[in-house]
Amino acid sequence: MRILTGSIALSALIVTNSVSISAADTIRTPQDHATIQAAIDAASAGDTVLVSAGTYKERIVLTDGVVLKSAGDDAKGERGLRRAEATIIDGGGDGGKGGGVTMAAGSTIDGFTITNVGRYDDDKWNKHQATHGNDQDHALIGAPGDPGIDATGVNCTIRNNIVHHIGYSGIGIRGVDGKPCSPHVHHNVCYRNMGGGIASMRKSTAIIEQNICFENFYAGIGHEDASPSVFNNVCYENIRAGIGISEGACPIVRGNQCYKNRRAGIGTRTEATTKPIIEDNDCYENDMAGIGTDEGAAPLIRGNRCFRNKLAGIGARHHSTPTIIGNECYENGKAGIGLEADTDSVVIDNHSHHNKASGIGFETGNTGRSLVMNNRVIDNALVAIGIHPGWTVRVMGNELSREEGMPPIVMVFQGSSATFTDNVIRGGGVAGIRVMGTVRAENNEFAGTSMRRTGPPNFAIWALPGSDISMTGNKIHGWRSGLQASEATVLATNNTVSNFGGVAIVVQNPTTPANIYNNVAISKKPNDKVASLTGNEGLVENNRLINQPAISQD
Repeated sequence: MRILTGSIALSALIVTNSVSISAADTIRTPQDHATIQAAIDAASAGDTVLVSAGTYKERIVLTDGVVLKSAGDDAKGERGLRRAEATIIDGGGDGGKGGGVTMAAGSTIDGFTITNVGRYDDDKWNKHQATHGNDQDHALIGAPGDPGIDATGVNCTIRNNIVHHIGYSGIGIRGVDGKPCSPHVHHNVCYRNMGGGIASMRKSTAIIEQNICFENFYAGIGHEDASPSVFNNVCYENIRAGIGISEGACPIVRGNQCYKNRRAGIGTRTEATTKPIIEDNDCYENDMAGIGTDEGAAPLIRGNRCFRNKLAGIGARHHSTPTIIGNECYENGKAGIGLEADTDSVVIDNHSHHNKASGIGFETGNTGRSLVMNNRVIDNALVAIGIHPGWTVRVMGNELSREEGMPPIVMVFQGSSATFTDNVIRGGGVAGIRVMGTVRAENNEFAGTSMRRTGPPNFAIWALPGSDISMTGNKIHGWRSGLQASEATVLATNNTVSNFGGVAIVVQNPTTPANIYNNVAISKKPNDKVASLTGNEGLVENNRLINQPAISQD
């Protein structure tokens, strides 16, 4: 066997490689070919079609593995890269067919403006922008149409483009026959399109990151039955949501900024199979909720910041089942977290503060359930938690407080039921919990900060006529009374009340015989009482007053 050595072996290697690998070519437009499509048709996989600045009135179909790039460097322009602003693909309006650019497997488009594909309708855009999109039809974003850039069934790269005034979505990403596709869509600017800015549909698993989407007819980034990764995009002033998720879509939505959209910053809707993960986003100054869920959707909403939205920071309605964990919601026009009855929610470890109504609000409906645990709900303008009719709520381990103001810290309305366990309820006003419905209060601390011995009500629990109140094992201090109940059903046992204003537990005209036993009142005044029951028989026994005389200053 003969072994090649030295220059002979090197020459053989060069010859062998030259047979199997050909160098990639750069084909120039208009220097080599007058049109972009002609240059693409002349290219092979691995070639680059380099396009000089100008306006090209054509629609483009890429071939596999070809890179389509505008000439120039990556200097910034007014909206995107300067070279993208100067290199324009004009699709000819209603006169053409297909997307402005149709992607192929392994292809890349880099640095173009794509516009005038289909019919952009300015009158229609303005009408629906003025009405928050309330009169728009709810056609699926996956309905047939020609996007500015079409990535159907292919893995490809779409970057540094400006896509605007398209009669459909700016960039459309679609799987085919139930098979996903995963293009990488990044650093694009999509605005004033008659669909979404970017639409991810039909099993798409795209990576959609660092795009800017604004003033689109539907969402900035929309999803229908797709599960892309949506990271670090900016979506603002879209007619519907900044990011919209529906029809079984399960994207991961992380690190985005969504603001000043006409509806929610991030909105989810339609059916329990819509299960996105929405985390670490900033949603602010939207005309509805920062993050909203509707129509049975089941999102995980985790670690977001939702502030200065006109309605709730986070809102849920219409049979949705959100899990809401570790978010900060503040300075919103209504609730920090607003839940309508007929939803089933888990609300854990959130910080909801300085909202203009409630920290956590449960709106009237037929049936609703919620677990509210380990939240910090402080200094909201009206109540920390307000529970309207139709709700069953379990409230555990929360800090509920307000520094000042007259409303109760918690309000439970007639037709609702709530269990409060191991919470700290701190502040002043008329009550810690004002009850018209059914309340079970166990092992809570009620810390009054501005006790009034006379004047307006000032009770740890204020049970109004028709209510049903059970309080067991609570520690209460700094309120005029631990309980003030009138024409209510009452059980009060094993509570400790200190620093109160005369009578620790006051029950008047209970609807059934009251049970008041094993309570302890601690007072510096020997004439104070543990309990006062008038108007009906009941069990009042084994209650104990511990007198602690004031310490002399001499």
